[in-house]
Amino acid sequence: MDCSDELLSHIEVATSTLRVGTHDYHIRSLRDRQQFWDQDSLSAQAGISSASWPLFGVVWPAGLALAEEMSQFPIAGKSILEVGCGIGLCSLVLQQRGANITASDYHPVTEEFLRYNTDLNGLLPIHFRNAPWAGPNPELGRFDLIVGSDLLYERGHPALLAAFLACHTNPIAQVILTDPGRTYCGQFSTKMAAQGYTRTERRRHFTGSEMPSSRGRIMSFIRGEV
Repeated sequence: MDCSDELLSHIEVATSTLRVGTHDYHIRSLRDRQQFWDQDSLSAQAGISSASWPLFGVVWPAGLALAEEMSQFPIAGKSILEVGCGIGLCSLVLQQRGANITASDYHPVTEEFLRYNTDLNGLLPIHFRNAPWAGPNPELGRFDLIVGSDLLYERGHPALLAAFLACHTNPIAQVILTDPGRTYCGQFSTKMAAQGYTRTERRRHFTGSEMPSSRGRIMSFIRGEV
């Protein structure tokens, strides 16, 4: 499915090729972070401001790091959810590997871009769910592995994300987040520990990041014997 002609008449996009693992992925994204369109007020209803509207449509350094991590991560037998998938690069990588992947976001335009990029790379459609953190998502289900990139950038995100994960992880589960050095990781880790998770992390430089190399991190939260 292509992005709608109406949408493309109001925003500018660009297509690039990214190397992840041993594969090239063609990605349609927003041309820059100045794009905005909300004729039907769906974004406003979802609480998305004009300033935050374009954030979904950019390949961020933490998103690329997550995609690279998933290009070699063990996936056999696991049901996987990408939270806040945005442009969907990580989900594309997992789909290419044959994973049982569901992508989720709450931005009203995400699904169009994800479907276009899936077609652009000759992949089968990726299962998508609109899944805001602050509300119930009874049809989403529970997963063995939940992944996400750069999700903890506002004060309320640790509590919202932890509560969301509590509703959608299996009793034995793993959560992997890539973070460029936000200040709310500690709060999130505390909430995850209260749910029975053990945290480990690796520090690394994220390609394209303007933050110091020591601050990029890949955090793994494990509950039970995964």
